[in-house]
Amino acid sequence: MSAVPADLMSIGALARETGASVRAIRHYDAHGLLASVRAGNGYRAFPAAAIAQVRQVRRLIAAGFSLAEIRGFPDCMRMIEGAASCPQTAQVQRERLASLERQIADLERRRARLRAMLAEGVAPPVPQVAAERPGRTAGRRGA
Repeated sequence: MSAVPADLMSIGALARETGASVRAIRHYDAHGLLASVRAGNGYRAFPAAAIAQVRQVRRLIAAGFSLAEIRGFPDCMRMIEGAASCPQTAQVQRERLASLERQIADLERRRARLRAMLAEGVAPPVPQVAAERPGRTAGRRGA
């Protein structure tokens, strides 16, 4: 007989259902992203709803959000598998997208520079960024 109540599942069963590792599930639980209870044997046990929660957490991590950011999301984003957006998170998602766009632009500039180096056999001059220009201080933006 199992020490986990019939309406709950073990961490191993949750891992099998979601494809997440047991370690990852423990990590999500420790960060308050899942609701577990302790079974009679002292092990974690999870409700069936945890399947959707783990899948959604993994989806949000894959989109570039940290566990701290995910923890701050309302239930409309954390609890519903496949939730694309809700009014409370739209701004955070737009900010994340803008950050990714800046990173992509930076990578594209680096790629172009490396291609030029390879094509010419010499390194083109490095353009100065605002923080490197005389009279500017690092960390200031838009000044």
